[in-house]
Amino acid sequence: MTDTNTASPELTTAAPSAASHRIDAIDPPWRVRPAIMAALCAVAGVIFYNLVDTNRGGGEGAYGFAAFVAVATTAFVLTVEQRRWLWAVVFALLWGVVIGLITENNRGYNVNGSPVEWPFWSGLLAVIVAAPLFQTWRDCAASAREWRWWQLPYDRLHMHAWTDAVIGAASIAFVGISMALAFLISGLFSLIGITALEELLREGWFVMGLSGAAFGGAVGLLRERDKLVANLQRLVMVVLSVLAPVLAAALALFLLSLLATGFTKLWASGFSTTALMLGASAFAVLLANAVIGNGGEERATNPILRWAALVLAVAVLPLAAIGLYAMTLRIGQYGWTPERLWGIVASVIALGYGAAGAWSLVRGRHDFDDVLRPLQQKLAIGLMVLATFLALPILDFGAISTRDQLARLESGAVKPAKFDWAAMAFDFGPDGRAALERLKKSPVKAIADAAKVAHATKNRWDLARNDIDQPLRPIEEMVRVLPAGKTLSADTYAMIGSDGLCRRNQCLAYWATPGRIAVIGRYRPNSEVEVQWYEYGAEAKRWVRDYNGQQAAREVRTDEIDLSKAVVTTRSEPMQQMVIDGKDIGAPFAP
Repeated sequence: MTDTNTASPELTTAAPSAASHRIDAIDPPWRVRPAIMAALCAVAGVIFYNLVDTNRGGGEGAYGFAAFVAVATTAFVLTVEQRRWLWAVVFALLWGVVIGLITENNRGYNVNGSPVEWPFWSGLLAVIVAAPLFQTWRDCAASAREWRWWQLPYDRLHMHAWTDAVIGAASIAFVGISMALAFLISGLFSLIGITALEELLREGWFVMGLSGAAFGGAVGLLRERDKLVANLQRLVMVVLSVLAPVLAAALALFLLSLLATGFTKLWASGFSTTALMLGASAFAVLLANAVIGNGGEERATNPILRWAALVLAVAVLPLAAIGLYAMTLRIGQYGWTPERLWGIVASVIALGYGAAGAWSLVRGRHDFDDVLRPLQQKLAIGLMVLATFLALPILDFGAISTRDQLARLESGAVKPAKFDWAAMAFDFGPDGRAALERLKKSPVKAIADAAKVAHATKNRWDLARNDIDQPLRPIEEMVRVLPAGKTLSADTYAMIGSDGLCRRNQCLAYWATPGRIAVIGRYRPNSEVEVQWYEYGAEAKRWVRDYNGQQAAREVRTDEIDLSKAVVTTRSEPMQQMVIDGKDIGAPFAP
């Protein structure tokens, strides 16, 4: 099979005029694009920050809207053209809604869970794959009768994929450079007493707005010079193709060495084996595509590079098979979990690409790339559909894992003391919590007691596997409040209990100032005494973690200190310093 270019006549890539830097002749210069994109991304950045800023109250239920803003804006600025710009609006809004709903569902799925879970990344992968497919479909829509939706012109599809990647990476790098320049300028003016910019750079909304403006402006500038980007893309592919023989030789030696060393060591390493195999497979696909290019006229002519690409395309299949088998062994030992289910999915996808590489060698032999390109196009479409399906709350990996782990527990395959109660409580979603409710009534006392503890616990750190059978004490009994006479409110106790420092070990809460508390404790018995600082946020009207203070705290080896009896004093020279049993603890603090 050979590449076919079914693009309509309007897609000629001849230069429209000497002043144009666009690839397509039908795209006249859009000189205001950088300004429009910069303004759009700046506004989106400010909105995003206010939606996720917990100190302003937005973070309690706005992550879905924040994901919508971020994904819709990014998808629009990366794909929009003056022609059929409404198509880009619909595309961006559609994916923004999808990712926003996925994010919101993730947030409520697990207790104390993050909205950025595996389904979120799956949905994001779908957007990344969909973007070049959409751009190619938009370009070729006028000639829709000449091609089917799964047979888009490969050269244009490949060009869009690589161009999007180069523009996105370059724009992110430009954001970093812009922020460094902003801090440099603010420092210069601060030297002469003008601190306005320095103060603005301390505001999160300003930093996000400035970052958004830099990103949008960079995308707009690069899109208006996509001829230059195309040359940069080819340069990147040339550089990457140089690495193809290195990886091809390494993978060939690795696979041949396995015949002599055997597979025992691979299986012993569990999930890491699958991760390494999938990582090697991904790099093999990337470098093979860098060698074969957009089409037959762009593929490398160097025989070493050609053979390297062939080896890489074929090596994906055994690598994916090894990764899949390693994961099945891990599942046989420890059962299903959402992470292992995602590992199986990723391994199957890698197997698909490996099978395509092997089939292209059988059918095309030396011209294997002519067969591989259309197969990869179909795989890309299938990957987008699969990633979208898995991201949506249709197939519940938590429910599957719950059923499997319950069966292992009830059959005696795993003992209650070794059971992963934290995963059941905090990783398996509503089904896991419902299972704990049922297990609380188990006739097996060890199971019932552990289920009661797991269900009552507010965070996973309280469910360390080695002490699940030890009953948890109320946080009020674990915290010793100093100086004498000071007390803590229920909200303050809840704040302290949300961290793991007072999980099962006695700790101290020391009022350093009316608005600052130092919590002193150990994560494990006989470990270092550590200090966590909290301060009362007047704007948020609640206690918040002072991460700057935490980073400055010194961990002191003080195994002999008994925090239930220790004498706590302060020394005021040269700054306020907490002293426990004669030892300096934590960083100095302002009175």
